[in-house]
Amino acid sequence: MTSFDDILEEAGKFGRFQKRIFVLMCMLSMPWAGVYVGIVFQGFTPDHWCRDSAVAERRQTCGWSLEHTRRLTLPLDNSSGTLQPSTCTQFDLDWNSTELTCDTQTPNLNRTSTRACQEGWEYDYEGRQSFVTEFDLVCSDSWWVDMFQLSVNVGFLIGSIAIGYLADRFGRKISFLVSSLLNGITGMVVALAPNYTSLLVFRVLYGFGVKGGWVAGYVLITEIVGVEFRRTVGVVYQMFFSVGLLILPLLAYYITDWRWLQVAITVPYFIFLSYYWFIPESPRWLLSQNRKSQAVEITEAMAKENKMTLPVGGKRLRLCTLSDNNTGDSTTASFMDLIRTPNMRKHTLILSYNWFTSAVVYQGLIMRLGILGGNVYIDFLISAMVEFPAALLILLTIERIGRRLPFATANIVAGASCFITAFLPDSMFWIKTTVACIGRLGITMAFEMVVFINTELYPTVIRNLGVSVCSTLCDIGGMVAPFLLYRLAVIWLELPLIIFGALAFVAGGLVLMLPETRGLPLPDTIDDIEFPDRQVSNTKFTPQRLTLLDLTNSDSPGYV
Repeated sequence: MTSFDDILEEAGKFGRFQKRIFVLMCMLSMPWAGVYVGIVFQGFTPDHWCRDSAVAERRQTCGWSLEHTRRLTLPLDNSSGTLQPSTCTQFDLDWNSTELTCDTQTPNLNRTSTRACQEGWEYDYEGRQSFVTEFDLVCSDSWWVDMFQLSVNVGFLIGSIAIGYLADRFGRKISFLVSSLLNGITGMVVALAPNYTSLLVFRVLYGFGVKGGWVAGYVLITEIVGVEFRRTVGVVYQMFFSVGLLILPLLAYYITDWRWLQVAITVPYFIFLSYYWFIPESPRWLLSQNRKSQAVEITEAMAKENKMTLPVGGKRLRLCTLSDNNTGDSTTASFMDLIRTPNMRKHTLILSYNWFTSAVVYQGLIMRLGILGGNVYIDFLISAMVEFPAALLILLTIERIGRRLPFATANIVAGASCFITAFLPDSMFWIKTTVACIGRLGITMAFEMVVFINTELYPTVIRNLGVSVCSTLCDIGGMVAPFLLYRLAVIWLELPLIIFGALAFVAGGLVLMLPETRGLPLPDTIDDIEFPDRQVSNTKFTPQRLTLLDLTNSDSPGYV
């Protein structure tokens, strides 16, 4: 009697078979970066001011500069302690009857009444177009920009639960392929949206498949590698999201229209449909569904491609029986399994909160780049580069120190950095930038760790559903993040950082209540979670058992 992890010892724990699938699935993380934080470029809000056709004529006639025109036509507003030309009001002047001439330099307009923009807005965004500039989502309509991010997170929320259930019920591979087809179709529809209302509806549909397919791919690769390689494939799989973040500003710089940028982000999902011929179903999942013959075929193909041999006395490998000492488990995933027993309930609550915090702080810090001024492309690129040291730190620490302490430390460092950044004066620019980058590093580590720790704390039969359900709090966090950032920043630019810091501190404390999973095999049953000592001391209590039987007249290659 032996477990599937033991079979991987003979078939290859991370051979050519797994590496090929791993590389293919890593590609899935790159376009998701554009879906997740593409709002920074697709919804960029440039400097803007009231459009006035009469002023435009006078500017052309008199040869006034744009700055001079704005000084003549716009009142000054107090913005973060400094007076700036208003973005939402203008002087109530009839330029056809005013006494202002082309020689007017500094007229006294202090007593002139003001009015809201009547003819729309002009934007300092020459040659480019975001959905903000196309649909005039500024001033009283600026809150509609928040809805762009909320809508895709609503799709994430619904889709991750639905596809998570389907992945545990019908398989990782089919769920991934169906989600890729849905992503390709809905992504193109988003690019063709005729108005902003339809754009939000299509974004919900777009989000439905994106995250669920990504999680299904993540679970698939962690289930086909040996226990000591799970953390590496998990971290690198997410690191390709950071690669996507590096590519995104380059695409946005050269693709100046947000609709064509949407097309560029969507095209890879059609390419992923070709994976039907290149990736297998998870043998571990097939075993949990009693589909042993298919698991045998994939295991044999794995051993053959890895050029490994299975020492079974010159005969062929076969899964003959599947013993199950946990009669309470079912091959059908159930939400109640996540909260029915004490340890499962504790894991679900703590991991859900950490998903929420990671999403709020991570998205908030990225979207904050769009409201700080400066060159958003360079700032975004530099910020994305910070994520690569995060992956390296994870790989260097989690096998030496464990999962729990680095996970908690990453959250606490992120929280402290947010607090410090909020109270540092702008005059200490480089110190403030460095501390902010440390915060981004910390929350990136926390975000990457919560994903693979989540997979290690749930048994096979409900692993995909467990990750999907917990990560729905990530989607709720994604809905909250733009409102926290954009609305609170109006009150005080640094106020969102205070909220982010408090959330991260609490998350770090809760992580310390989780068990350490370093070096442990993936749990197969709920009993493995509730009685971890039993799992470590006696592997015979795992539910998935492989019996190696000698079958006569077998000449299958790869077996001796």
